[in-house]
Amino acid sequence: MLAKNIAFLRRELGELGDIVSAALRTRAHTRLPTVVCPACPEPYIQTPRDPSQRPEMTAAIPCWLSALTLALTLLVLSAREGAALFLPDSNELRQLLSRYQDDQNSTDNTAGSRTRRAIQWTDRGELLQLHNKLRGGVYPTASNMEYMVWDDELERSATHWAEECQWEHGPKDLLMSIGQNLAVHWGRYRSPANHVQAWYDELVWATTSRVGCAVHVCPRMNVWGEIWENAVYLVCNYSPKGNWIGEAPYQHGRPCSQCPPSYGGSCRDNLCFKGDSQRSETEDMNEVEKAQIPMSPRTTAKPVPRPKPKPAAPKKPSTPKAPTSTFLAQNIKCETKMRDKCKGAACNRFNCPANCQNKKGKVWGTLFYDVQSSICRAAMHYGIINNNGGLVDTTRKDKFPFFVKATKNGIESFSKYKAGNAFVVAKVERQSVDCYATMVEICPFKKPYSNCPRVFCPANCKNEPSYWAPVVGNSFYTDSSSICRAAIHAGVIQAGGGYVDVLALDKKKSYVGVLKNGIQSESKSNPVGGSFRVFAVRE
Repeated sequence: MLAKNIAFLRRELGELGDIVSAALRTRAHTRLPTVVCPACPEPYIQTPRDPSQRPEMTAAIPCWLSALTLALTLLVLSAREGAALFLPDSNELRQLLSRYQDDQNSTDNTAGSRTRRAIQWTDRGELLQLHNKLRGGVYPTASNMEYMVWDDELERSATHWAEECQWEHGPKDLLMSIGQNLAVHWGRYRSPANHVQAWYDELVWATTSRVGCAVHVCPRMNVWGEIWENAVYLVCNYSPKGNWIGEAPYQHGRPCSQCPPSYGGSCRDNLCFKGDSQRSETEDMNEVEKAQIPMSPRTTAKPVPRPKPKPAAPKKPSTPKAPTSTFLAQNIKCETKMRDKCKGAACNRFNCPANCQNKKGKVWGTLFYDVQSSICRAAMHYGIINNNGGLVDTTRKDKFPFFVKATKNGIESFSKYKAGNAFVVAKVERQSVDCYATMVEICPFKKPYSNCPRVFCPANCKNEPSYWAPVVGNSFYTDSSSICRAAIHAGVIQAGGGYVDVLALDKKKSYVGVLKNGIQSESKSNPVGGSFRVFAVRE
């Protein structure tokens, strides 16, 4: 099977020697490079067969090929934690890259030229065709291989990194959610088909369906200690990333027989294909929301006279109301979306029911989830809770650029390649405290709000003296107040102790002291520090 794959790829891979030969053929290095294998005990010295020939440059040689005399000029460095696809050679690819080399030469002495895209519009189709041709021709045939499409966000991120001219993966904060291929070219070329066996899994990762590339000619580039001049640097970013440990790159079977439901049964060139028609979206849409069609204006009708309003009954003077919410943790369903819940500091803790594993609530993203995701199933996807349910803390985030799909803990999430409001999930910690513990010590307020642990108060805190365990305020308490005595004062727990949910808040202008549940609280004006509230815990 492996031999057939290599034979197929060799048939598709040609000689890439004249990709940049017009610009680079006259270049020569007289030093003999030393190539170090990370896992090899001794450096591998590359020696030319004919001393009269100039040495060829290569940036890395895998340890399992160290016995061969290779002189490579195409270097591909695949991200260890991401799906990286090999860039195949072909006549089309040679012509494409040579155009960029020619463009670089023609614009070196031109001032005031307009900055253009790192990959021309006309070249996108050629790159995609090269990727999809290899993906659709794997053997054994793939039943779930997805058609690869171009992604502008991935192209922009690749452009920014290519312009850095650094021979390493980056930027680091982006590698968590994408795969990346790096390639640099200089000197003469020999076929890269020897790399195919090592990169086979990454080459045919079924769910890696989006790509964005950039080409940049670096005047001087440090490639593992060697300075390469006018190096053609290629950066390709891929999403969703794959190469997960323990998972097969694709499923064997009849082509397109196991495509994800979102493809609707469509197939092109042995690849799961969604079609060309896409609905229009407005800027403020959250990607999965259906665009609203503007209604045509209605014809005006004769205005109907409004009935005279009844005189309103005199209102009683209003008095400030104490907070009515008894519980911080809200009971929700498996399908409840984050966007359906209230916003604010008091809307960040949820109690998920059991048996959400096979429910219909969808999840978009990994690590960062779209607000239209099911809260409980996102928490299961992240690993905060299991199918037995439990408590989940959430934190809303500003617009996230895109969301990447992944299958984790039995939950399959979806991708969304448009900015949208996001949230993250966290485990609710439990902490035992004494009668003197304060919010300043265990959970000080931080904007916009803090996720505090669920605390367990001991018995007999009611009888502690106020100078050791003070209580300042009513319903809202200063963060220097005793948490447990404030909970007794608010009626959240009895004198016997128990669990309490606490919510850290910003400071208040003043606090009023009252006698409640056997505890006299204090009053204070213009205090220093934050405040907090206490909530009962459902048994």
